[in-house]
Amino acid sequence: MNSLNSVLVEGNLVRDPVLNETPKETKICNFTIATNRYFKQDEEYQKEVSFIDVEAWSRLGVVCENGLQKGQGARVVGRLKQDRWNDKEGVFKSRLKIVAEHVEFKPVFSKEEAQARQEAEQVDLSQEAVANVVTPELDPVADSVI
Repeated sequence: MNSLNSVLVEGNLVRDPVLNETPKETKICNFTIATNRYFKQDEEYQKEVSFIDVEAWSRLGVVCENGLQKGQGARVVGRLKQDRWNDKEGVFKSRLKIVAEHVEFKPVFSKEEAQARQEAEQVDLSQEAVANVVTPELDPVADSVI
């Protein structure tokens, strides 16, 4: 029985995708996406960036190579795969990547539009923090006069 291994990641491509072939002529498209996470620390917003390698096989790989470009947003659904090997000096190495099963392309924006969207995202985060403040609600029945 297989264990659950499913991941969904959304981010922007760091560079243009690269299409390669296996010796049996199966297409593999490799690309890296950057995901941003914003959090508040000491009354100031911080940004954490993660770079995630993705590989898409066969027809999905060809579609990704033709439809994606550096800076474009993408949502990837797939599974984690761990590559393990020994380098030339015999040191054990390992790397996690996503093997894509489904990729959604986001629209391409100009730099000005992207900057405006990012600023709007940060404003939404600060408004979300205000919205998460718990305020007591009045019970209309308890406050009514009999």
